[in-house]
Amino acid sequence: MTWSGVIPAITTAFKPDLSVDHEFVAKHANWMVDHGCTGIVAPGSLGEGATLRHTEKVELLNTLVGAVGNRVPVVAAISALSTAEAVELAKDAEQAGCRGLMVLPPYVYKGTWEEMRFHFSSIFHATGLDCMLYNNPIAYGTDVLPEQVRELADRYSMMVSVKESSADIRRVTAIRALCRDRLALFVGVDDLIVEGIDAGAVGWIAGLVNACPKESVELFNLTLAGEKVEARNLYEWFLPLLRLDITFDFVQLIKLVQSEVGMGNPRVRPPRMELSGARLAEVQALIRACLANRPY
Repeated sequence: MTWSGVIPAITTAFKPDLSVDHEFVAKHANWMVDHGCTGIVAPGSLGEGATLRHTEKVELLNTLVGAVGNRVPVVAAISALSTAEAVELAKDAEQAGCRGLMVLPPYVYKGTWEEMRFHFSSIFHATGLDCMLYNNPIAYGTDVLPEQVRELADRYSMMVSVKESSADIRRVTAIRALCRDRLALFVGVDDLIVEGIDAGAVGWIAGLVNACPKESVELFNLTLAGEKVEARNLYEWFLPLLRLDITFDFVQLIKLVQSEVGMGNPRVRPPRMELSGARLAEVQALIRACLANRPY
């Protein structure tokens, strides 16, 4: 697959009984692709992957491949408590028709670099698919340093991309300096996309794209094309919404934006709970104020 462009980390829609709403997931994915997205990633953090059973993850991937697999690649987010479980999911994702893997460190256990390297390499070797390394020390507590990224890139030819979510834009610059064009670098933090492209990123694993695909793709394309004035104007409008991606309750917030634009509902699986009270009122006011001045 080609690793570039705007690839949504798709949310997982739930029915009132909190079972996965496969019909809506397919509709939602196609809607984003219709607006220019170049792939779909599932089920990552935003997709509430930690709350899905293994069979549910595979069923979700099958739904997405069936919905958009002839149009854009589906990338499976590979996250698990154990290396064996992660390897099993990677193999099932390949069988489902996914064309790439986004490889996360193990949940909960924060081990040595030797242990993390073994975990990553086990997943890399599990399939014939291209792999993206996902570095998010804020969420997962494991920080893959630029020198370690280069070590993996030198050892494993199937690692072709990195989603960098440390929120430190210098990481993109550092990886570029060490690896040059060996890896396709993606920004994984919504409110750093303009800065990330300026630093050398070629893609965006995006969150608010779930609600605002047209604006997300346009912002990415304007920035990549060097249309700085137009990009800055759009970015400044978008930033209050993009910053919703960087809080602990980002899943609830992004699903709430989806609900406000008529493309989804706010349902989440526990331990997450829907927003209520003052927090809900505050966020709804922000969202509605932004959408009232929507540029498209």
